[in-house]
Amino acid sequence: MSDKTYFITGGGTGGHIYPAVAVADALADECNTVYYVGNPDNLEFDIIQQKNYAFLPVNIHGMPRKMGLPLIEWCFQLAAAVLKSLYYLNKYKPDAVFGTGGYVSAPILIACIIKKIPYMMHDCDAQPGLVTRKLAPYASAVSLAFECAKNFIDNKNCFVNGNPIRTKFKALLKSDARKAMGFVNSKITVCIMGGSQGARTINDAAVEILKTLTDKYDVQVIFQTGKKNFERVVEQLLKIYPEYESDKNLIVKPYFDDMVTVLKAADIAVSRAGSLSLSEIEASGIASILIPYPHAAADHQRKNAKYMVEQGAALYLEDHDVTEKTLLENLTLLITNREKLAKLQGAAMKLAKYDGVEKIVSQLKEIAK
Repeated sequence: MSDKTYFITGGGTGGHIYPAVAVADALADECNTVYYVGNPDNLEFDIIQQKNYAFLPVNIHGMPRKMGLPLIEWCFQLAAAVLKSLYYLNKYKPDAVFGTGGYVSAPILIACIIKKIPYMMHDCDAQPGLVTRKLAPYASAVSLAFECAKNFIDNKNCFVNGNPIRTKFKALLKSDARKAMGFVNSKITVCIMGGSQGARTINDAAVEILKTLTDKYDVQVIFQTGKKNFERVVEQLLKIYPEYESDKNLIVKPYFDDMVTVLKAADIAVSRAGSLSLSEIEASGIASILIPYPHAAADHQRKNAKYMVEQGAALYLEDHDVTEKTLLENLTLLITNREKLAKLQGAAMKLAKYDGVEKIVSQLKEIAK
């Protein structure tokens, strides 16, 4: 057991949190002390509560993009969060800090620059976010999910590691995943999801075609609606397909804690294009129909999705083009054309990187020396 102390930081969205947690879990197996720095009002607080890490709160929110009073207020909020971060660094004396970009990680990383404490950053997008781009030059190492992201980073110590994902993606067999979901192994299985928050555009189109998929095409469907949208989806389903609950080909839930089993059970995913979702789709070796969130910061989801399409691993739909007709057309193309389906699945599998966590932990230990 190492006597090193590490700070892990990242929050706001699953794309920032889950890679940070994967690294924290790996470090916790090997060292005595891991602290998680995050916003107590965000999803990271709930996730870390289920773990054994001490949570160090910083009160910081996303930066307003326009000049004005909100931006001035935010600058004061950032300054206060940096002071609090300096207090944490002085008190707990971490040997190294790992941050996954985004506004939540900014205060502690700025404090690291002030205190000259080594830190490593990971960015999961094809075009790295503002915090990564601004703070990468001062980092001891930078980890990236995409090769093309290197073009935006001013740091010679750059590694393309892929995203840190759970080891279960490599170990779990498709047949076992389908059995765990209560599904038949021989049927094509589709996973429809809009990220942890859900996606109304995807949900509204999907609701209209569920009966066609499960009845006409005898396809198994796992539908994650997102917690916010679940009641609305159920309301719509009861009008369109009142007997949906007794359909053995269909599972509708607001959220799945175990997305590894869900994705490994699937052949096709209908999804937003957050980088972590894409890494998990690749690791599951499944074809995807990607519908980027149109309001994502710096349009990063569209860039992620276009990269997947260029690699021959996905089909693409713009959010404003999503209707029951277009979604069904894209799904039936893959359901009825096994050759096309296999091609996309093979290309996704080629992009998969299973050892991101191991590589990051190794590089982080190196800078902690």
